[in-house]
Formats: sequence, C-alpha cells, structure tokens
Amino acid sequence: MDLALTATFRPLLPPEYAQFRRNIYRPISLRRQLSSKPTVIVMAQKKPKIEGVSDELNSIASQNLDNAAARRRVRSAFANVQQQLDHVLFKMAPAGIRTEEWYEINSNGQEIFCKSWLPKPGVRIKGALCFCHGYGDTCTFFFEGIAKHIAASGYGVYAIDHPGFGLSEGLHGYVPSFDAVVDNVIEQYRIMKGRPEIRGLLRFIFGQSMGGAVALKALLKTPNEWDGIVLVAPMCKISEEMTPPVPLQKVLIFLSKLMPQAKLVPQKDLTDLAFRESKKKQMAPYNVISYSDQTRLKTAVELLNATKYIESQVEKVASPMLILHGAADKVTDPRVSQFLYDKASSTDKTLKLYEGGFHCILEGEPDDRILAVLSDIISWLDSRTSLK
Repeated sequence: MDLALTATFRPLLPPEYAQFRRNIYRPISLRRQLSSKPTVIVMAQKKPKIEGVSDELNSIASQNLDNAAARRRVRSAFANVQQQLDHVLFKMAPAGIRTEEWYEINSNGQEIFCKSWLPKPGVRIKGALCFCHGYGDTCTFFFEGIAKHIAASGYGVYAIDHPGFGLSEGLHGYVPSFDAVVDNVIEQYRIMKGRPEIRGLLRFIFGQSMGGAVALKALLKTPNEWDGIVLVAPMCKISEEMTPPVPLQKVLIFLSKLMPQAKLVPQKDLTDLAFRESKKKQMAPYNVISYSDQTRLKTAVELLNATKYIESQVEKVASPMLILHGAADKVTDPRVSQFLYDKASSTDKTLKLYEGGFHCILEGEPDDRILAVLSDIISWLDSRTSLK
C-alpha cells in the first residue's frame, strides 16, 4: 500500500539556501511504501558534465556517492587533476609542505578521514589550526591550498571530513545529529592534540560556513580545549526575514521524522552567489566529492536547531576570535557576523568585512583578495602565538 503525502509549503533550508525560499512555494509530493522497513526517499539530480576532463573521468564522477567507498574512488581518480587547476591556491602553493592522511575510528564506529599539513623540515611550528569544513564540502579540495599556505607560515594544520561528507563514512549529505558532528570534531582533535609536533602548543579552531557553526558549538562545549577561534562566513544565525513561519517549521520537522533521509530542497546552483570570479566559479565542479544534491530533511532540521542554539549562546563565546566575511555575501548574511561580534563576551575579538566579497572569500575572489584573507588569518595567529 502506498502512502502519499502532499504538502504545499516552503521547505526550510540551511542558510546556504535561504535566499531561494521566496521562489519555491509549490506543491511537493512525497511518496513512500508502507512496509516493515523505512524507505529512503530521494529525488536525485543528474550531475552536470565536467568540462576539460575525459569521458572516462566524467563517468567516474557521475557515479552514486552515497557511500564513502565510492567517494574515495572518485577522489583518487581526480586528485592529480585538481592540483593542476589554474587557481592561486594551487599554482602558488608553497613547496616542501609535509602532508599525512589517515583514518580514525570514532566512538560511533565510523571511519573518519584526517589530514595534516606541516611546514617544511627546519621550520619551527608555532601552533595548531584545526579546520571544520562547510556544508557538503570536504577538506581535500580548495582547502588543500589554504592549508599549505598557512602551514608554510609555521603552523600545523589539521582537518577532518565530517561523517557523511568527503572521505569519511556515512550516508552522503546526511546529518542525523548536529551534536554528533560536533562531538566527532571534539573527539578527533583531542586525539590530534597529543601528536608530538604540536604537544603543548596553542590550538585554534577554524570554521567556514556551516563549519563555523560546528566550530562555535565545539568551542561552547569545550572552551578550555581552544586558545582561539577563526571564522570565515560563519553560519551562526538565520536572519529573521529568512526564517519560515513556525507552522511551516513544524511541517518540516514532522516530515523529517517520517523520512529523515529524503532530499527535499531546490536544486539551485549556488556557485553564482559563492564565487565572485567567473574563472574560479568554473572550477567548482572539480570538487567532485562535494555534496551538491538536495538537502536531506533531517539535515535541514538539524542545521536550523544548531543555529538557534548558537544564537542563544553567543554571549558565552569568550575566547579570542577572528571573524572574516565578504560584505556582499548572499549565502550567509554578513550581518550575522556583526551580530556575533557584538554579542560575544570575548575581549579579544576582530571582525573584518571585505568590500564586494562573496561567500567564498578564500576560494572565489580575485587572487589578491584571497592572498589578503590568508595573510589576515596568519597575522592574527602570529599575534596570538607570539604572546606565549
């Protein structure tokens, strides 16, 4: 027997998708089979062809990436291609950076992908920077270049892929519990704290977009674990005009309990809003293991709840804090960063807005802007580590 659920409402989106709400009032029909086992409801979108690569590589990239094994195969096939892209993060990447990749089994039994970037031998390590990537992303694409630039300045840079993203285990794009994502970050970076090259050094957490929410919540849960926080275009509050009415939120919550893994978000491409330079925007499809499909229902609910919690707790953020945001960002509102800056109780806090900057100020801006943002991060870290 079929159970058809039809509702006309605006699905609640994470901030990355919030600006599309006004365009998606439309009937949505959901159907699942009543049986003893829940049915996964998806509305998959066809992946666009990646220009400039062979049909064989396009075929590899087009496979279903729901499981980590497939994502790892695709990443392996594209690793060299990605590093050859004509992007400042790759073509000006410092030489001699030592890298290491490994997997840790977390407390939930999932394989978590981990990676480190260390300065070349002989360069003193001043501190550790631990990265939390954004929604749908991975630490193995653009962040490779970001990490190398920061490592070359004397920092141990560490990153993980969240469960369900990148090379870590878990259903692709599925966040059954935001707290579990945060707890995994705390667990993995607590392990890395014991690595001999950074033992006893200052430790900073670094979050971008949704990763900003992850980093903030990790900081709030374990404030004594960190010596400061760096946030780039953080997702830490949904502006009032973008928040759906409470009745619609209740519909989403109800549906997320019925079919948590279902994909129910418009298929709008965000690259136009995230990347200011068209040449760099054309490189976004090379991030082949990113999650670019519709947001899963439970994921959307978890992201909403996370931002509500962080919004209510920002006054407790007392650590040294650097917030960087593009002033023209239409993906995460720069006014939210201003809100965080104003409300946080930290006495050592810096907010920098980049005029005309879009969401991806470290990846999609002109070369001089990208290098300037990197320099601002490194200068801020240097000023804190020099005090020790």
